[in-house]
Amino acid sequence: MTDDRFDDATRTELEAAAFRRLVAHLRERTDVQNIDMMNLAGFCRNCLSRWYREAAEARGLALSDPDAREIVYGMPYKEWQARHQTPASDAQKAAFAASSRQDH
Repeated sequence: MTDDRFDDATRTELEAAAFRRLVAHLRERTDVQNIDMMNLAGFCRNCLSRWYREAAEARGLALSDPDAREIVYGMPYKEWQARHQTPASDAQKAAFAASSRQDH
């Protein structure tokens, strides 16, 4: 649904602000693992970075997966993994395997 109260430029600015706030929130919530996000919401930080890369590519802009992930994670992905990623529990793995949202 499109909100006709805003012109396209204003809508884009609001959407960009909401995206930046989402990214900031995800950077603050390092305790929330990607598998938790996938199991509950069907997307994770990696999905968000992939969507960002795809949006760049749709506009003819080159952006690698590692660069897009760094935009979302606020640091190189491998560094985030080393600092914050914990092993998935058997319950998390089972929920993920049972999910039809495995496009991660």
